[in-house]
Amino acid sequence: MSFVQDRRILYFFEAVRLGSVRAAADSLNVAPSAVSRHITQLEQELTTPLMERHRRGVKPTEAGEKVLEYYRQRLAQQEVLWDSLRSLRGLQSGSVTLSVGEGFVDALSATLTKFSNLYPQIELHVNVCGSNELIRQVVEDESHIGLVFNPAADPKIRAHVRKNQPLQIIVAPDHPLTSNKAPISIKGLDRYRLALPGPSFGIRQILALAEIKIGTTLVPTLTCNNIAMLRRIALEGGVTLLPAFVVENELNAGLLVALPLEQDVFNSPEAQLITRLGRQLSVGGTRLVAMLVQEMVAFKD
Repeated sequence: MSFVQDRRILYFFEAVRLGSVRAAADSLNVAPSAVSRHITQLEQELTTPLMERHRRGVKPTEAGEKVLEYYRQRLAQQEVLWDSLRSLRGLQSGSVTLSVGEGFVDALSATLTKFSNLYPQIELHVNVCGSNELIRQVVEDESHIGLVFNPAADPKIRAHVRKNQPLQIIVAPDHPLTSNKAPISIKGLDRYRLALPGPSFGIRQILALAEIKIGTTLVPTLTCNNIAMLRRIALEGGVTLLPAFVVENELNAGLLVALPLEQDVFNSPEAQLITRLGRQLSVGGTRLVAMLVQEMVAFKD
């Protein structure tokens, strides 16, 4: 494709990314008519419709998705090229964007500090978000790497490493639930002060499957999107559901205990280190993946 066509793809890409032609025009500092004209010309050159317009914005057609995939690949290849040229000149620079679920933040802090010390010229960006948003960022190349708990299957995702992380009941050592000798059912768990993350978290999606399977619905006392608050609720006598690595320090110190759940669905979740399938990472990205693989192997089961 020519340079002019690539420029037109940029207008199309921005319109889809931002959800409307007007938003793309504002971002590119051009008139909305210019954005529409370039997209129309691109559709004429490719002899196929690329975008559908709705009241709430714009949406790519199946052909449009193919064009967007090409453009994302092109941007990723350009990034790798510039990184390779900098490496030839002996410059360890560039940037890496990592998206992580909030439960990984404490577990990764030492690894990310080590990476920054080894490669101080590489700018590291960390996005903390729920599982669904994390997958979107990786698939759409907003992030180079993702670290996610129990993601939904996606053909566009490559998992570099998987680590089994059962979902468990987390309580203080003196909580009444610790007297149970057998795995605990979720039924009736909300009789206690139950704190859970929001629906966008992988934890809630696993719990929803279990609720359907045994025909119950838990009503939490507290719902929040902050893992630190869930940990604090457990320390203060409440109940939450988390994988053990999220509270590893508290478990080792005897401040919290992890109790197994009865339903099989809670034993299969995984922590996964992911990238978009087919994406070539920069030197910095490749080295960060290698360090994260080592970190995940050490995660508490």
